[in-house]
Amino acid sequence: MLKQVKDRLISLIFILIGLSILTYGLTFLLPSDPVEIMIDTMGLPHDPETIEKLNEQYGFDKSFWVQYKTWLVGIFHGDFGWSVKYNQPVNEALWRKLPNTVKLSCSAFLMMILVSFPLGILSAVYKNKAADYIIRFMSFIGVSIPSFWFGMMIIYLFGVELKWLPVAGFTTWKGLIMPTLTLGITNSAYYIRRIRAVMVEQMSEEYISGLRSKGISKRRIIFRHVLPNSLLAVITMLGMSFGGMLGGTMIVETIFGWNGIGSAAMGAITARDYKLVQGYVLWMGFIYVIVNLIVDISYQFIDPRIRRGMASK
Repeated sequence: MLKQVKDRLISLIFILIGLSILTYGLTFLLPSDPVEIMIDTMGLPHDPETIEKLNEQYGFDKSFWVQYKTWLVGIFHGDFGWSVKYNQPVNEALWRKLPNTVKLSCSAFLMMILVSFPLGILSAVYKNKAADYIIRFMSFIGVSIPSFWFGMMIIYLFGVELKWLPVAGFTTWKGLIMPTLTLGITNSAYYIRRIRAVMVEQMSEEYISGLRSKGISKRRIIFRHVLPNSLLAVITMLGMSFGGMLGGTMIVETIFGWNGIGSAAMGAITARDYKLVQGYVLWMGFIYVIVNLIVDISYQFIDPRIRRGMASK
């Protein structure tokens, strides 16, 4: 297992370098001039002398590879560049907003688990019965509804009409409820259907008939055999969903005025703050690779066969 972790960490470096080249290259090719954006932000005059000085100061007069090398060396020293929008280093701007995104991600992920697993299991156990039809219909509606529409509807209901919850902001714990509901419920619809599908497939396997013939109770079969075997097909999706949440959900954070990484990235795109966009993309790549590594390691604890296979290598 240690060799696997070492190999994945080495691959992480190459993946992030490739991602950095792609990200920096795409932003370099954009028609917008970063110096013009900085001049507008700082309120400086648009004269050739000012433009030339800023180009020299920030190295924009150099070639692509020289600029990229300078940026990459800065990253290894913890310097991701300067955010024009927030007028501070990129790593400080992202780090300041990270706790808000982590708080929202953890609460939404927990809600997603609490909703999708019980309903998915219930739908599989009562296959083709009334409970199954109702849950499948509700999950179908959930998959069809865009998260931004659902968010606006609960804002109107709980924030405008009933006035139970704040419409936007995160100053109190009440501000966490509606974005958590939006992320948790809309994502749980996918997992209800997936959990049901893999559990129904497992329950049709021959070993289930053998367990039933031994007089083992239905509850024990489901929770000791069917559910653990079904987790392998779901855990990768769970890891990717949590990684996406940690990367910041732009639309939900923007709708609810949640001061997280996703809303910061959205603002950076609007303001053409390319350094912040580049830092955000690297953060997303780092999160997905780390989550993939954690998922791979978790397989070995869920399925002993994988653990024995890794030990034999």
